[in-house]
Amino acid sequence: MATIERTVGAPADLGSDVISVPEGEPIELDLRLESVVEGVLVTGSASATAVGACVRCLDRVDLPVDARFQELFAYADRAAHHREVGADTDDADEHQIEDGLIDLEPVLRDAVVPALPFQPVCREDCPGLCPQCGARLEDDPDHQHEQIDPRWSALSGLAQQLPSSSDEEKRN
Repeated sequence: MATIERTVGAPADLGSDVISVPEGEPIELDLRLESVVEGVLVTGSASATAVGACVRCLDRVDLPVDARFQELFAYADRAAHHREVGADTDDADEHQIEDGLIDLEPVLRDAVVPALPFQPVCREDCPGLCPQCGARLEDDPDHQHEQIDPRWSALSGLAQQLPSSSDEEKRN
């Protein structure tokens, strides 16, 4: 068994269009490697900072991301043996040790991307933008537009045609 702490650069496309860990940004890895009969069991955690945009106000959001993972990396001969005997293993889910090396990128992607928020916000009470004009509601909390329900819009034209009470007084 061995423990390793490393800082590595983030791979490309580690996230979604809304929020992601930028390529090359540091990811702190804390790993535990254990030798088992089938290969090497890797247990660890990854810590990074994801960057994106608040879905309410579009301000920049920097969020810490912590993800945990555990994956078995099989020796090539063991993986071949499992395929020969028809073990229930999906080749896409199987990780192998190749030339004595372990490729953690797919495991990191599978752990970090689901840990990212689906709809990141700069803060929980972010008021967002005005849906009519796009003004920041945080800058002007009293911002509003007078909207007439389209079902009543025909009546607003009639109201303008009616004489006002001051016009009635002038006639009398």
